[in-house]
Amino acid sequence: MSEVGGKENKKQMIKDLIRKLHAGARPDEVKEKFKEVLKGMGPADISRIEEELIKEGMPREEIHRLCDVHIAVFKESLEREKTLASPGHPIHTLMEEHKILLQFADKLKNVVGEIKGAKEFDSVRENMKQLNHIAEHFKESEKHYLREENVLFPYLEKHGITQPPAIMWSEHNEIRKKKGELYQLLDTHRSMNFQEFTKTLRGVAIAIGDVLSSHFYKENNILFPTALKVISENEWREIRGQCDELGYCCFTPEHAKEVAEPVGKPASEPPPVEKGKILFETGELSTEELETVLNTLPVDITFVDKEDGVRYFSQSKERIFPRTKAVIGRKVQQCHPQRSLHVVEQILNDFKKNKGDAAEFWINLKGRLIYIRYFAVRDKNEEYLGCLEVTQDITDIKKIEGEKRLL
Repeated sequence: MSEVGGKENKKQMIKDLIRKLHAGARPDEVKEKFKEVLKGMGPADISRIEEELIKEGMPREEIHRLCDVHIAVFKESLEREKTLASPGHPIHTLMEEHKILLQFADKLKNVVGEIKGAKEFDSVRENMKQLNHIAEHFKESEKHYLREENVLFPYLEKHGITQPPAIMWSEHNEIRKKKGELYQLLDTHRSMNFQEFTKTLRGVAIAIGDVLSSHFYKENNILFPTALKVISENEWREIRGQCDELGYCCFTPEHAKEVAEPVGKPASEPPPVEKGKILFETGELSTEELETVLNTLPVDITFVDKEDGVRYFSQSKERIFPRTKAVIGRKVQQCHPQRSLHVVEQILNDFKKNKGDAAEFWINLKGRLIYIRYFAVRDKNEEYLGCLEVTQDITDIKKIEGEKRLL
């Protein structure tokens, strides 16, 4: 085994060993072989091997179910390969939040131990306050998972790392489920017998601690090192900016949010924009796609520029107020009856003087409730670019009750 040569040969051997694990082999039976084959290989290689296994037909659920077995086998090698990032780097921030969330999981177990010998809720009032404090911080941690799911995972997928993020996302949902059990328990505890409450709380606390510990270990030792290896410097800067937009947890340490130069492999030049495409900060569309998207929206849109000229209107299927191409270039004041002209002028003047950003009205028209809104359109420097009118029939929306969830 010490004569193993070439990374491709090693990959094939690792795949064969993983298959043995999935076939029921005990970790101890393959552990030494894994250690030998893993020499010179890192977490990114392991991630790509799992990608290949799934492409070859191994169900993702099977990879997920035995992920803990893989971790146990790889543990010593992974800990040697562990990569740390400097303060300010998105990975450093996520890892610091991991530490704090594990501390809250430990506090939860400690509180459970403190109330174990109590007889009634009144005698554990301070402990209940502690439990609610911990629960609030677990609720705040949602921002941590959102940053991973909406920023880090998409960048990994761009580099062909798709299965590990998918597995981590499914574990996020499991974490959310366990946290939800804690919130439900705290909300309804007064309707429960105290002994029943403490028994249930103990089970929830253990489950939360176990799932967080296992999940964070995988991210710290496989997912994050893989990300550091494949994501470029420029991409890390983009990731940092997008993480800032989504926001941080109330417990995220300030030093973890300091601005620092991200590290990573050298960035390549971005691909040129295709002819006929319009490049936006958040993506690109062809002119046909953009026009069709605007016409598909269930609202009527009209844009008036900073000189009060009508520049554009959408053509939705059921337009509420008629518009013709003849109005393009016309002053918006000429598009309104004299009796309402002073209102239009007031709205536009307020927008131009930065005295407001929106105005709204609603009227009854032929038995339908019509909602009309005006929005000031400003650039990044808060300079006025124009006014957007949005008109919507909200009659049926007003009738909505209860919930209708995605299937």
